Formats: sequence, C-alpha cells, structure tokens
Amino acid sequence: MRALIDATAIPADRGGVGRYLDAVLAALPAHCVELVVASQVRDAAAWRALLPDAVVVTAPARAASRPFRLVWEQLALPSLARRHRVDVLLSPHYTMPYACRVPVVVTLHDATFFSNPGVHSPLKARFFRTATRLAVRRAAALVVPSAATRDEVLEHAGGRPEQFFVAPHGVDSAVFHPVDDTERARVSRTLGLDGAPYVAFLGTLEPRKNVPALVRAWARAVDGQDSPPALVLAGGNGWDEEVEPAIAAVPAHLRVVRAGYVPLEDLAGLLSGAEVLAYPSLGEGFGLPVLEAMACGAAVLTTRVLSLPEVGGDTVAYCGTDEASIESALRALLADEELRRTLASRAVERARLFTWDASAAVHAEAFAAAVRVARTG
Repeated sequence: MRALIDATAIPADRGGVGRYLDAVLAALPAHCVELVVASQVRDAAAWRALLPDAVVVTAPARAASRPFRLVWEQLALPSLARRHRVDVLLSPHYTMPYACRVPVVVTLHDATFFSNPGVHSPLKARFFRTATRLAVRRAAALVVPSAATRDEVLEHAGGRPEQFFVAPHGVDSAVFHPVDDTERARVSRTLGLDGAPYVAFLGTLEPRKNVPALVRAWARAVDGQDSPPALVLAGGNGWDEEVEPAIAAVPAHLRVVRAGYVPLEDLAGLLSGAEVLAYPSLGEGFGLPVLEAMACGAAVLTTRVLSLPEVGGDTVAYCGTDEASIESALRALLADEELRRTLASRAVERARLFTWDASAAVHAEAFAAAVRVARTG
C-alpha cells in the first residue's frame, strides 16, 4: 500500500493535530504502508528526519496562506497523487480534494461544530460543517478518534456506519510518563512556582475548554486554604474573550500563572507535578490532554461530555460543566490525597492501552477499505 499524506494543513505550532500526524505516520510503515508526504516548506526537514524512508515533496511557499493552500489542495494534490502512483490519499484535517482519481480517506477530529457551534467562531463553525458534510459524501473512508465523534457525525452529517474507522489517539510513553522530583522541581522553577502546589489546565484557551468557569470555580474552591494551590493555564491563547475578565476578578491572594505554550519536553514535569489536571471541557473529539495527563500520573478532573469518558474510563474524576459542579468536585479532590494517588496510579495503567501503533493499524485498515470501495465502485 502506497499512501500520499497531505500534511500541508498542519499548523506551524504543531499542536494536537500535528502530534497526531507525527505519531501516526511514524507508526504506519510497520503496517506495510509506504509514505509520500506533501509538506509545507517549513516542515520538510522535520518530515525527512522523522520518516527517512518516505518521499517528501513540498507545496509552493504560498501554501502557508490558508486560501492558497485550499486552492492547491483542489488543483495540485490530485496531480501529485497520480505522479507518485499512490493507492490512497489521506487528508488528515477535514478538507479533501473533490476531483481525485485515487480514493481519499479523511480524518474528522471533532463534530462539535454541529452539536455545540456556539463554542466556535461562526466562520470556523460554518467552514468545518461544510467540509465535514462534503467529506461524508465524497470520501471513501473516514477516520475519527472516538465513537462519540462517529455518532455525532452520523447524526448531524449523515453517512454510513461502515465508512467510519474509530482510531483513538495514542500517547508517547517516551515523552509522557511520571517523572521524578528533580524534573518536577525544574519545571516548577520555569513556571515561577518554586515548588508551590498548583492545579493545571492544558489546552488552547478557546470557549469550549470552559476555562473562565474553571478559573472562577478554582478561586472559590481554594479560597480560605492556608496554602492555596495556584492555577496554571498552559496552552495557546486562543480566542476566548471571557478568560481575561475571569482572571482579573481572582482575589489578590490567589495566583494564576499564564504559562502559554509549554515546550514538549516540559509537559511531563508540568502534568506530573500538578495536584490536579482540571479539564472541564464542553465537548471534545477525543481529549488528548486528558490522556497525556493520565500517562504522567496526574489526578484528572474532567467532564462526561462526548468522548472524554472513552478516554478516562473509571480512572479520572468527573464533574459537570457548570461552575458549582467544577468547584465541588475540585474541592473534594484537593482534600483527598489518597483518592488523588489512587486515580493517578490507575490512570497510568489505563493510558498504556492507548498506543499510536494501534491507531496506525486502524488507519491502515481504513486505507485498505477505501481501495476496496474504489475498485468495486
């Protein structure tokens, strides 16, 4: 099987989608898949280093602009597939070329654009709803990271159940694992905490992450403690305009640390060192920060919305999405050190069930199914 991977849609900061594609492509050759990778100019060297046996071709430099990239995807990507004689094309981020002679597999990461559009910008919600509907109609197979995402797409955009291949994300145990006190202390110093306790959040500060509610709930949950844990907000700034007002209203004796983007090499220390990783999301296609925190031995507090119970199972604590529920659950978890240790230990074991090799195996199945669909018409 020879597959062309359209990696041109991966953002420069290589966040969740970038990590997904890095890990799956590194694991695919073990499943008898030869790779041709279409890359942005800025990423070509990284792809060649990660995939030494792959053919890496670059899109024009102008493809760094989203409008030009979308035009290039429609007009040039099908020609690239023919030139390299591939069997299948993977479009790993919703969009796809609609006039392609080889079968196309599309990854749909999330369906909250349909079920909860208010947590996205109107333009983004419209764009991804349209892209999803077109992918359902035109793609030979669809990869999704959770059963919840599959079910939402089926409900809102249609399709056939046999089109869908559920490939849960994995976790890189070389990066995400419990670390020792020395590493936790190092990361604590970089955050300016110098060993002080903290509750952590990891993710882009976008409306569906429910961060303003977390800030207010945390402030009430820890107020009055002798040594209240700080709140560390780690991740890109995003576009949630309510975050700053929520932080501004925090009492002066409590501390919020805006960590911003945290380097990959610091994430294990950040997550392992947290009293609790709080992730009160309004909806996820998968919830990679929850899995990564579990792998690092963090006690996790999250919601039961959509895919998150598929990830956490019975090894995380749950709350509702409202402030009162977050406050109550966080207060109880912070007060119960034994429960935190028990959850953390069980979470590490559960996280080992999620591997990128298993995800790659499902992708290979989707490729084979897409080729069969194309051959049988």
